[in-house]
Order: sequence, then C-alpha cells, then structure tokens
Amino acid sequence: MTSQRAWVSPVIMGVVVVMSMLLGGLVATRAAAGHPAAPAQAAPVVTLPGARPIAATAGSVGIADLVDRVKPSTVLIEGTDSSGSGVVVDKQGRIVTNYHVIEGQKTLKATLPDGTASTAKVLGTDPGSDLAIIQAVFTPDKLTPAVLGDSSLMRVGDPVFAIGSPFDQPFTVTSGIISAVGRTSQSSFTGRPIRDVLQTDAAVNPGNSGGPLFNMAGEVIGINSSIENPSGRFFVGLGFAIPSNTVRRFMPALIAGQDIKHPQLGVSVVALDAVVASNLGLTVDRGVYVTAVQPNSAAARAGIVAGAQAARGATSPGKGGDVIVSLNGQVVTSFPDLARAIDSVDVGTAVQIVVVRNGQQMTLSAPLQPWDLQAS
Repeated sequence: MTSQRAWVSPVIMGVVVVMSMLLGGLVATRAAAGHPAAPAQAAPVVTLPGARPIAATAGSVGIADLVDRVKPSTVLIEGTDSSGSGVVVDKQGRIVTNYHVIEGQKTLKATLPDGTASTAKVLGTDPGSDLAIIQAVFTPDKLTPAVLGDSSLMRVGDPVFAIGSPFDQPFTVTSGIISAVGRTSQSSFTGRPIRDVLQTDAAVNPGNSGGPLFNMAGEVIGINSSIENPSGRFFVGLGFAIPSNTVRRFMPALIAGQDIKHPQLGVSVVALDAVVASNLGLTVDRGVYVTAVQPNSAAARAGIVAGAQAARGATSPGKGGDVIVSLNGQVVTSFPDLARAIDSVDVGTAVQIVVVRNGQQMTLSAPLQPWDLQAS
C-alpha cells in the first residue's frame, strides 16, 4: 500500500513523496501533507522576551504537573474554513504556528485555554519552513510564553508530549517518545527540504498542526506539522515536528515581517562508498559525487562539474564529475551533511567548497542563491 504524509490540519492534502537530490538545489526525499533543519549547529537554550524558564525536573515532576504549567501557553487558532494550533512565545501576544494553518485564511481567531479569545493578524510567514507568526491582542496578564528548548539535544527514546486541538477537541494532550531525529520533511509550498525534523509516536491528528511538542522540562522542542499514514489522514504512530532550533533561527525575521529566503547550491549528488567509487574510477571513496548541476545556479557559476550522463539502464551515474568533500570547513560524506552545511548559512554567502576532480583537490567559491522551486 502506498505510503503518504498528511497535513495535521483539517484541510488534508495528499502528496507524492518525491525522491530527488537537488539541494538547496539538492532534491531530497519526502512529501509533506499536513502542514508535520534547520541549523546544523547546536544552539544554546534561550527564552523569548517575557518567557519564564521551567526547571528541568523530569525526575520529580509528573506529566500532569508539566501540562498544568505549559498548557496556558497553547492556543487554538481558527480561520475562515479551517483550524489548527499554536504556541505563545512572548508577552506581546505573538504566536508561532504552521504556515499551512493560516495560509489563505481571511480571518483568524486565537483562543487561550481559559476561553479568552482575540482576533489575530499574520506578522510573518516562511512557507519554505512551514512556519508563521501571528499577532493576537491579549492583556499581558493573560499570556504565559513558552520556553524554546534546544531541539538538537533530543535523543531517540526521550519522552515528549503534545498539546493541540485534533478533530475540534480543544487542548488535547498526548504523549510518547522521540522515535527518530534528523528526518527530512518537505514544504509542499516551495518544494524545499526541511532538515532535522523530529519524529514522534505521540498521537497528532488534524488540528494538531502548529501546536507544540514539549520535552519533560516543559520546553518546546518542536512544532507539530505532519503525519505519515498508509491509508489517509489518521495517526498511526508517525508524527513529525519542525525543530525548535529552526523556529529560533527565523523568528526575529518573522516577527519583523521580513521575506524569508533559503539558500540553494543547485546540484544533484550521490553519496560515495567503496563500491560506487570503484565503479566511477575515483581516487576517493568518501564524499558526495555530483551527478547534475542546475544551469545558472550557484554551483554552475562556481564551476562545479557534473558527471557525464550515464548510459540508459546503467546502475551507476556517469563518470567525470566532482566529488564534494567539504563545505565551509564542514566535512561532507553524505547528502544530509551537504544539505545541513548549506542550510546553516544565509543567501548570498560565498561558501568555500572543496572538491576532488580527476584526483586533484581544489577549492571553489560559490555565493549561494535563493531557493528556486524551478530548480528542483
């Protein structure tokens, strides 16, 4: 049975899982439908203005006590024809949610767990990361800002819990564990891969979109975004959350209403191993082998060379291409390595790419360009 991922909002869109490797131009795998990376570097835990840190006392505080503490920071978001969830991030009434929750909505209402409601407006959006920030009008005494944790510290098996409004059941709490880290999602709006997504078995369903995934310190470590289900829209144990470090990285620009741009190199690659390297006659067996370069991309302008087109029916790519072994000092041995290295810098940054060509190592400079859906 064909597997698909679905948006976790009530508007469910089936999408085809795309396997490609054009980064930032690399085409990556995964399809999103549910509106479930981010920086590769581990970021220190920080709080937003007005936030009150919650002590990491998982050993002595039960989940019910944690829910009592953090539930006031969660929000029900209702639009013209759909609804979702969100989380308060400061005393000014700013709320983080998924882009797909608010996309196309003419009116928005934000409701707190105590029933206090407010109209809301969109401050900033990032379709490429499926994130948005909306502004509600609440008095400061009504607001309990959440604390953003460091998503890079999450380990497989760590307990987590989610709060959202699935199937119009407001402020439902579900719990589980982190099932996997470092997953890749994909924005259905731009085709851009979203890196370092957290996978969880905490139940999330339509209406959970945009809501928080908490660790056992009561910190938000992800924004629930999509599910994967072989038969449709209902949860079967595979939920995905955009990492909090991605939220933290782009939040200032979102609050300012700036246009969020994501970098793109413009290559297709395959990871090397001893077998692939031998078939290609290469002198190195670690790195990523360039199989295609997008015309007019940053890679093309830097002079990166792709392998010749493979013969029809060939089991390996054509020969003669560059092997990328590092980017900006970060060792590259796989597609995710290259993707994270590119995603960690801003558009316009000239990255230094070390390649091996015909057995010789050389360094190329490539100012990264904005992500272009046409390049994928």
